[in-house]
Amino acid sequence: MTVAVADNNEVGVSPRLVSGPVLAACDVSVSFGASRVLNGVSLEVRTGELVGIIGPNGAGKTTLFGTLVGALRPVSGAVLFDGTDVTHQSMAQRCRHGLVRTHQIPRPFNGMTVFENVFVAAVNTHGSNRKEAYQRALDALAHTDMLGVANRRAEELGLLDRKRLELSRTLATEPKVLLLDEIGGGLSEGESMELLAMIRALSDRGITIVWIEHMVPLLRKAAARFVCLHQGKIIADGTPDEVMANPMVTSAYLGGSVQ
Repeated sequence: MTVAVADNNEVGVSPRLVSGPVLAACDVSVSFGASRVLNGVSLEVRTGELVGIIGPNGAGKTTLFGTLVGALRPVSGAVLFDGTDVTHQSMAQRCRHGLVRTHQIPRPFNGMTVFENVFVAAVNTHGSNRKEAYQRALDALAHTDMLGVANRRAEELGLLDRKRLELSRTLATEPKVLLLDEIGGGLSEGESMELLAMIRALSDRGITIVWIEHMVPLLRKAAARFVCLHQGKIIADGTPDEVMANPMVTSAYLGGSVQ
């Protein structure tokens, strides 16, 4: 599919004020065989927040995201979205309600254009109205500055544009809450700043964002709140300064045990 694009499209997201929790993990535990990966995690994210999730490798961060979006089923606890228990809903159901995520390693549909990748996401989420899906895809590409490469094949893109495409595909689903999994990984400082500007703009438009990132200095430029995971538990939750000054967080990053 070849697309004719204009330069004045915007993602139609209405700004929202910070209010009650839109997403919550309630005493969630997840196991892989005999290994407990999340252990009684409780987390509330309020509408309009931009929350940074940090922690050393193996802390359970990506497992938490998988549980929130429905890729993983907890052995105990519940996931609430917009006041509804969605613990037993599928990924597709949660996506249609507005809870979506990016992946650490973008895997676009090779052999398809950038636009076709985003169009597929729009159609599969909100039904088969192709005219509306077409416009949602254009809007998403406009917001991520990808209109200029809309007709390029996905496999021809560099890393930054693959990250932008991954973000575009989530925007085409019209998310209320967007989970970003290390979207800044592998980028240069300049590329990271470009991506950061896009994410700030999404937050300013009212999309609630939860962002896992190992590049803590990058995350500090966006998030007003940090949550630190270690060994499947939340060990700190507060402002970035408070969390990074917490001795338990320091110990976790230096490889010590946390009681």
